[in-house]
Amino acid sequence: MSLPDYSEHDGLGLAALVAKGEVTPAELVDAAAERIERHNGTLNAVVWSALDEARALAKGPLPDGPFKGVPFLIKDLGMPVAGWQNSYGSRFARNVTDEKDGGLTARYRSSGVIPIGRTNTPEYGITGTTEGGHLGPCRNPWNPDHIAGGSSGGSASAVAAGIVPLAHASDGLGSIRIPAACCGLVGLKVTRDRNPNLPDGFDYAAGFVVDHVVSRTVRDSAAMLDVTGVPEPGSPYPAPPKARPYMEEIEQSPGRLRIAWSGETPSGRPIHPEVQAALERTAALLKGLGHDVVEKGLGIDYRRLYTVRGPLSGANFAAGMQRLIERIGREPEPDELEPLTWAALKGGRKVTGAQALYAMQELRIMNRQTLGFFEDWDVYLCPVLGTPVPAIGHMDPNVLEPAEVNRRQGAVFPFTAPFNFSGQPSISLPLEADSAGLPIGMMFTARYADEATLFRLSAQLEKEAPWKSRRPQLWG
Repeated sequence: MSLPDYSEHDGLGLAALVAKGEVTPAELVDAAAERIERHNGTLNAVVWSALDEARALAKGPLPDGPFKGVPFLIKDLGMPVAGWQNSYGSRFARNVTDEKDGGLTARYRSSGVIPIGRTNTPEYGITGTTEGGHLGPCRNPWNPDHIAGGSSGGSASAVAAGIVPLAHASDGLGSIRIPAACCGLVGLKVTRDRNPNLPDGFDYAAGFVVDHVVSRTVRDSAAMLDVTGVPEPGSPYPAPPKARPYMEEIEQSPGRLRIAWSGETPSGRPIHPEVQAALERTAALLKGLGHDVVEKGLGIDYRRLYTVRGPLSGANFAAGMQRLIERIGREPEPDELEPLTWAALKGGRKVTGAQALYAMQELRIMNRQTLGFFEDWDVYLCPVLGTPVPAIGHMDPNVLEPAEVNRRQGAVFPFTAPFNFSGQPSISLPLEADSAGLPIGMMFTARYADEATLFRLSAQLEKEAPWKSRRPQLWG
């Protein structure tokens, strides 16, 4: 395969070439390495290299999965990989090394991918922009002056630039969908516990966080979830089973769906005019495809919802940090955590058990309102961001006061979090772009455990409003 051809294929496409003997896994690893060398100096997407290990793995044998021989990147945030650093994007954890693979890492390997390194993430995945003090800012291939989103910004930047066709990502308040929207990718937040957290997933106790991938095609997302989204033995919270493989779902018509859409925000302030116009065009597209499309907001009490979840998130973060502190064997020094992280840790440590459990109870009650909306609607459409993709520095947690970081994040990322609280599947699709050529992601959310509807609709939109031919400034 010539070098320019590598980035033109998605993951399944590369695996098909391997299966036909037209290219070897080793050649694919070398192609990914060339692109890291070419683009990473600008993007800072890949922060830890395992290319020597990957070249050894490429000699085989490899698992006979759908992505056999395809290079793959893993986010530097808590996903254990044997012998790899796991810094959580933090100076405090910079010397942490994993002794063995985590359960989900093993499932990724079973798909046939070859892990080649770790991707950039903000400290402990706290912000929606990847601009950590330890790993440095990650930049957007569409315009390096702009953010790649967070907290899976490194993965999204690498996939968008054609370094790998898909990469691991995780989402606790929007951290798959936000970078997918910023970088023009497909980003699915799966149903709570659809991808099992397995024994090492202590940080997932509150139920907000899920793992999956960012990809350039819908089918890569579906194929990977078919591999990883299998209930673990003894799981206390298995997601309801799927009816059939998601790779079969993307071949099916979505039928006539009842789709509500809105640009309502928690603050009540309107979203940016370009984002609003893109939302209206998307609603018109859906109507033109035969769906029943009505402008209607969720109507939930956003302010109350965010206020209620605060003590639970704070206590959960403090508990996760306590485990990391025990692992490292000491408390962090003053310069080993960023200001926003210190604020989160100190605040979380002040939460009482009664406050945390009350918040959990109240959140469970409030989630019924969100979930109840979907008794009448198959899909809810809104944007992922409320503004165009911000510039680097606009939300920099190392420069701004924590309160100002959070205020700006609230304006830029007003839409994603409620579906982490309710546990529903929600996907960002790269359907639009602004006047500067930066992507605008549209978010589609379905009923609890109904990834099937999202995959069918996403496949329809990928066909009717294709994004495959769009290319960022830094590509291939």
